This record gives sequence, C-alpha cells and structure tokens, in this order.
Amino acid sequence: MSDKIISVLGSTGSIGEQALDVARMHGYRINALTASKNTDIIENQAREFKPKMVAMADENAAKDLEIRLADTDIKVLSGVEGVSECAADNSDAIVLNSIVGMAGLVPTLRAVDAGCKIALANKETLVAGGRLVMGKAAEKGVDILPVDSEHSAIFQALLGMNDKKELKRIILTASGGPFFGKTRKDLENVTVAQALKHPNWSMGAKITIDSASMMNKGLELIEAVWLFDVLPKDVDIVVHRQSIVHSLIEFVDNSVIAQLGVPDMRIPIQYALTYPQRFESPVKQLRLEDWQTLTFDKPDYDTFECINICRRAIELGGLCTAAVNSANEMANELFREGKIGFLDIARIVADALENCVRVENYSLEDVLETDKWAREFVRNSIRR
Repeated sequence: MSDKIISVLGSTGSIGEQALDVARMHGYRINALTASKNTDIIENQAREFKPKMVAMADENAAKDLEIRLADTDIKVLSGVEGVSECAADNSDAIVLNSIVGMAGLVPTLRAVDAGCKIALANKETLVAGGRLVMGKAAEKGVDILPVDSEHSAIFQALLGMNDKKELKRIILTASGGPFFGKTRKDLENVTVAQALKHPNWSMGAKITIDSASMMNKGLELIEAVWLFDVLPKDVDIVVHRQSIVHSLIEFVDNSVIAQLGVPDMRIPIQYALTYPQRFESPVKQLRLEDWQTLTFDKPDYDTFECINICRRAIELGGLCTAAVNSANEMANELFREGKIGFLDIARIVADALENCVRVENYSLEDVLETDKWAREFVRNSIRR
C-alpha cells in the first residue's frame, strides 16, 4: 500500500468517484470523504476505504449516515463546518476538492490554511475567490494542482517553459457541448433533457448545463487567469469537438505545445495526485489512427454569450467574478427546474454583472455576501 494520504471532497460525484478509482488502483489511504446528500454511495465508500472521518453538507443526511455507520469508528460530521474540518484535518493529506459550486470555496481556504496540498477540481473556488485562494496558497507555500482536464493540460505543457516571458498565449479547448452549430433561434425552446446530452463527457447536471451554455469555458478562462498568473487577453478558446486535445500553450516564437489523451478524467485526476511522478493508469491508450480527424473551430460568441460575460467580469476584477459565478449557479438551477428558458441564463448573468458592487480588495465575507446578493438578484429578476 502507498503511503500517500487523500481527502476527497465531493466523493459521490463523477470526479470524486473517479478519484477513488485512482486511489483504489494505487492503494492510497483515504483520510476523509465528504458529500452533500447521497448517503447510499458515501456509506459504501466509507466501508470500503475506512476513512478517519466523513461529512455531509446536508444536516439530515449527516444524521442518517451517522446511524448507518454506527458500527464503525468513523467520525461523522455535518454542514459547511464539518466539510471544512475534513478538508483541514491532516496537513500530510492531498485534498482533492470536487465539490460543485461556491460550496467549495471555504473548504479550500481551510485546507490551504492547514498547509494541505490541493488537487483542485472545483473551478468556482478560483472564480469566486481567486485572489484570496492564490494569496493564501503563496503565503503558506501550498501547491494548487489543477484537475480540470483543460488546466491540467496547460499545467503539463508549461513544465517545459524556462521563463514566463516565453509564454505568449494559453488556448483552452471546448467541446462545444450538445448545441454546437446552433443559432440563438434554435436555442429558444431547448429542453433540460436536450441540454444534458453532452457528446463526450459524463458529468453532473450543473456542470453539463454549464457546458451546454459554454459558461463552463468562461469560468475556466477566469480560473486560468488565476492559476497561471496571466492576463485575460492572453487566454483564447477554440472549439474542439473530439475532446482529444485538452488544451494548448503558444510560446513567443509561435511554437505550440498541446496535451492529448482520450476523454477520461482519471488522467488529470491521477496526475494531480502523483505529480511530479507518472504511473500507469486505468485509462485507455490514445491511438490517433482511431480518430483520423481532429477539428478546431472558432466559438460562436454571439450565440454563446456566457464566455464574453466571464471575460468582462475578470477584466473588471474584484467581486465581479463572484457575482457572475453565483448568478450562474442560481440561473442554472432555475433552468433545470423549468422556471426559465435556456437563453435566459446568459441574460440574467449579464444583468447581475452590470448591477454588482465592484470592490477590488475583498474579503471572504465580501465574497459570501456577494454570493447571497447575486442569488437574490436572480430570484427577483424572474419574479419581475
């Protein structure tokens, strides 16, 4: 068994379950597991991996899990504080944060404060509180390793760079989601079921809708600015339908380096956990002859407005990205509930951006207040 210790936040989601696949294959010890409400899955995970502690964000789910695990020595915690305690419990652990949405920010900060290395799959952490997280990580000397396939690709490509001045451009690839090639007219009456049919990736509902609106790519643009300390103008996006090229970087001499692999999240998950080493993985080998053709297209920024909304938010800076992130989370949820149309997502998020308070030097409390404000703004906008 390896001596590597992992805490998985969001262990019942797609990324969390695949992270446990990697842990299972390499014999990593699991220190803590957290989830929101799914007690069936986390109970099975807890019995298999025998972590020191587990936490459920939902208080009632935590009570249920405590009863289920009463025959074990596993400590059961609840709420944001319980999840945060799991994140910060062991400074020797790598904390893989795959919590969906703003809920991942506070546990990330707690883990960084405890000196834990972070494998980050929760993009909203940096979108909402990038200055706080990266500043705290620098202060504590904590590594933040990207798990998103795009940012992992950039991270890997940058390993060959001698000097940051050599970097000219980051190129994020986007699958285009289920609505690639559609016009605004085509998207006026699309259903939730249609938006959830992603062509390449198996993801949770929120992230899949973000992919359909291409909001995910806007959020990834913001994340890239923070992770790699670049300007928004230095991040471009290209639609690559096959999801084989996961992202690229361009140097000042116009040489371009890309990272490729089959569309399987276990590659970037494993690399974040094993960096700087590489090991065999459970992922299928990429054989380019099986694909024959790889295509690249310019995004349709007029139809998929969310990308440019995010670009404007990070250019404005401060709390604008937090407002955009939370407004999108609320609008995404309302669309899934059938209360707004698909195109309303971008309209509502753009309105939130234009009405948010533009504070540059913000605190965690400011971010949390902006989160509340943005959600209420969205709810009020649909009432109107």
